[in-house]
Amino acid sequence: MMNRRTVLGATAGMLGLAGAGRLSLAAAAVDPALGWFAKHHLPFGLQLYTVGDEARKNIDATLARVAKVGYRTVELAGYHGQPVPVLRATANKYNLKFTSIHVGATGRPGEPGLDQDIPKLAADLHELGVTDVVLPMFPVPDRFGAPKQGEGFQPYIQRVTAGLTRDDWQRTADLLNDRGAKLRAEGLRLGYHNHNPEFAPLGNTTGMELLLSGTSPDEVSFEMDVGWVAAAGVDPVALLKRHGRRFQLMHVKDIKASTKTNYALQQDPTEVGAGKLPWPTLLPAAYNAGVRKFYVEQEPPFTMDRFEAIGKSLEFLKAFQGVEVVKL
Repeated sequence: MMNRRTVLGATAGMLGLAGAGRLSLAAAAVDPALGWFAKHHLPFGLQLYTVGDEARKNIDATLARVAKVGYRTVELAGYHGQPVPVLRATANKYNLKFTSIHVGATGRPGEPGLDQDIPKLAADLHELGVTDVVLPMFPVPDRFGAPKQGEGFQPYIQRVTAGLTRDDWQRTADLLNDRGAKLRAEGLRLGYHNHNPEFAPLGNTTGMELLLSGTSPDEVSFEMDVGWVAAAGVDPVALLKRHGRRFQLMHVKDIKASTKTNYALQQDPTEVGAGKLPWPTLLPAAYNAGVRKFYVEQEPPFTMDRFEAIGKSLEFLKAFQGVEVVKL
């Protein structure tokens, strides 16, 4: 099977808590100087994928800039071409914590994969300090091959998405259950990160619903990428309502209102707070559903320097107050 990195390289609670009573939304009565994240003792996190190849080119300068902007936790997208000890030492140097990492279904030289020796993988991840391992995308079945001659990335993903079957999604669920159990035995939690192909209709269901129903809550959690959820035309708050505690991590990502509903990795990205996502209710809903790890992530293309963009997103989150969810 081909994982997300192979594909990309080839083309270039609140509402589901058990026993919860009726819920109402009320304006948060908080000190205006105290933002929502500070009130809930949540560090500001960044998915390092957002800064592109900068981490691979110069990890020291990259993490120095990330820390200077004001982020305190980092979710890695693999090892960014760096040896594990170098990553750990550099994070320590700038008082950053690696708390999560994206690991593909298939590894490659210098990069981790869920097909590798799990105890050895777990030892490396413990050295980094992460506690969550996230499969970033479903493995593409071998029958689809690589993109055909002249086939662009979006058409390729559209072709793959249209051809995925219930059995394909079940195989991904089986992979998650198996690796989740093995990683849990090593003291790590496995999760799954969505894009928008997971929400393409498949009869009377979707790939996302099949993954949620086909995986064990004891072995597998989910990382909700709210930008991709919204790009699929799905309400992320409603998704939290249906599945509550299954979501433990979140990519805080915004998209412009011009984004058309699709299932082929298309969106019009923007900085957090500059798009159409309903942050005042969405972030509190996620918190009440059990999400405790929040990572800013932004897709290209950028209209400004990437570090300026993550700074704008962080400034929005620092000032964010939100609407608290109160249980009656």
